[in-house]
This record gives sequence, structure tokens and C-alpha cells, in this order.
Amino acid sequence: MSAATYASIKQRIDELADELIEVSHAIHANPELAFKEFFACETLTTTLDKHGMAPETGVFTLETAFEAQIQGNAEGPTVAILAEYDALPGIGHACGHNIIATSALGATLGLQAVAEHLPGTVRLIGTPAEEKGGGKELMARAGAFAGVDAAMMIHPAGVNLASMPCICVAEVEVIYHGRSAHASAMPHKGVNALDGLLLAYQAISNLRQHIRDSERIHGIITDGGLAPNIVPDHTSGEFYVRAANEADLAKLKPRVQACFEAGAKGSGCEVEVNWANVDYLDLNTNWPLADQFRDHAEALGREFVPFEEAVKFGAGSTDMGNVSYRVPSIHPMLAVAPPNVVIHNPEFEKWAGSEKGDLAALDGAKALALTAADFLLSSGLQNEAKRAYDVSQGLT
Repeated sequence: MSAATYASIKQRIDELADELIEVSHAIHANPELAFKEFFACETLTTTLDKHGMAPETGVFTLETAFEAQIQGNAEGPTVAILAEYDALPGIGHACGHNIIATSALGATLGLQAVAEHLPGTVRLIGTPAEEKGGGKELMARAGAFAGVDAAMMIHPAGVNLASMPCICVAEVEVIYHGRSAHASAMPHKGVNALDGLLLAYQAISNLRQHIRDSERIHGIITDGGLAPNIVPDHTSGEFYVRAANEADLAKLKPRVQACFEAGAKGSGCEVEVNWANVDYLDLNTNWPLADQFRDHAEALGREFVPFEEAVKFGAGSTDMGNVSYRVPSIHPMLAVAPPNVVIHNPEFEKWAGSEKGDLAALDGAKALALTAADFLLSSGLQNEAKRAYDVSQGLT
């Protein structure tokens, strides 16, 4: 890609900086949960409309999903830039999805400035429900990534990383049904649904001693009963089960299921175990693309922690993993907070709306746009990315 094309992309993003930061702050100030991101969707699509992008909403089965396209000057590959914009219960944008959405928006508008020089297609896809529900997987099943040759997004963090350390996760809801009774006068007539849930919780705590270091099981009680003097006839909990890869997750889930069933048998309750429709997969990072992104971000002044060091500090999960097993994908992370401030923490929510968060949104927009342009313009990078993907899938 020519230096003039690089410069034009960065200049366009700089010209739009105030508008992009305004979008980021608006989404940050109005956090919305999975599948309910109506304000964020409208904010993003209204901005796209303003710049002549004509987005379509309600795409690929999800009401708060959207898509806008830039068609280049000739046939060529297709790059998808993904936006997330849902928040967390109680702590808002403590995962910084306002920055993800803004960087994706900025990258797309930056590429719009050089559309006549780009072969192929750029697709900005708004993907709801990353925090819960697996929006990207649901959209993928509806064909969202058909024909996509590369997919990319950024995520905020406390450090700069070329890829997110990531493991699989399965969500499960468990419900126990017992029989209520007066806890003092007639306890013998009751069947305690809380006992069932607590027995299962303890069984899971014991199971944790005998799982791999890369595996996790954690959960909460969402309903523990109504009053101390009533034997609970209904309780419920939500749990996450994590493993390094899909095969290990498939082996761990039945062991957790057995804990739930043991709680029912030990308490005399009935149990419902409702596994989510979507399991999040680990991240199959496309390193030719990730290295290209890192080079652009370093040119903007960012220093990256080696990925080998980052994996020592644990891993999260993302439905971008599901995309990465369908098409060559990257999910780099950009620092918006000090290294000691972790995501999903109220302190991180403050940083996501700070000047450092604003800079990450703009740097992310530039590095994403430049990486996407490199891919569209370089058959060599296209071939490297495809080869790496094929090797990861055992296709070569």
C-alpha cells in the first residue's frame, strides 16, 4: 500500500476524531445489556447514515445487529470489521465495548476515504450480545460470515497484545424444584430446593480440585428462596464452564452435569439443567494478520507485551473465537488502563470513558483500517493469511 493511501486513512480518522469520541462517550454513558443495545445500534447507524454509508439494521436474525458496506473499485476479497456494544450488568462498559464499537466505526470511515483505491469489499458488522448469548455465533449460523476472507476487531485491556489469550466457555442455568413448607412447624413436609443447589455447588467446588489448570467452573445463585421460615421450593443458579479447547470442553460439561444431578438426588428435588444454545470457542488467531496489526499499532507509538508472557496471566472468552474457526480472524487488545486494572471491574469502566480510552479507540481505528487495506491490496498477505488458517484447521 502506498504511503499516500496510509496517510489518507489516518488523516480521515483524525478529521473525525471529535465525532468518534462523542460516539464512544455516548455509548459509554448509556450501557445496554445483550440483545437490548438499541441506543448503541441507533447511535452507530445514524453516524454511518450521516457519512453516506446506508446501514441495514436487524440483520442476520438479531434486532440490534447492523451492517454497512464499502464496495471497492474492482472484484477482490472481503474484509469484515466487527463492532461490539453490549455492556455488563451493574458495572456498565467495564469491558470497554464502547471502544470496540468506535474503533470499528472509525476504521470503516477511514477506509471510505480511499475506497476508489481498494479492490474488494469492506463490511462493518455490528454484532450484539458478546457478553452473554453468543451473538456472533447466532449471526454466523444465519450466514453473516459467508464470503468473508478475513475478520477483525480490537478489544480494550490494560496492556497492548497482538491477540487475546482465550479459552472456550459454556453457559448453563440450573433450576431446582422442591416443596415448600413452614421451616419451623413442618420442616418434614418440605423438600428443600436450596439444599439441591448448595449440594451441587459444593460438588462443583470439589470437582475444581481435579480439573486442568486451563479449565474453570464458576457460578452464582440467582434465586435462593423467599424467606428463612419457608422451605424453598424453587432455586436457580447460573454457571460458566471453561476449557482450553472445544474437545476439552465437551469432556468437562458432563462432569458438571453430574454435579447438578447429584444435588437433586441428595436433596430429593427435581432439577432442570439448561445449557446455552451457544458455546464460545477459543481464539484461532491468524498470526500473519495479527503481526500486521501490531506493526501498525507500534508505528502509532504503542508497545506490545509478548503474547507468550500474556498467556501466563489467565484467559477470558469471546464469541469472536467462533468467527475465528470460520474465517481468518484477529482480536488484538489495546491498553486503555494501567496494567493492574483488569476488565470486568468497576475501575475499568472509568478508564473506558477516559482520554486514554479515547486514544485507544482512535489508534484502534487506524491500525484496523491499515491492516484491512493491506489485506485487500496485497495478494501476498491474503495468501499468507489463508495458508495460516488452513494449517490451523488441518487442511494442509
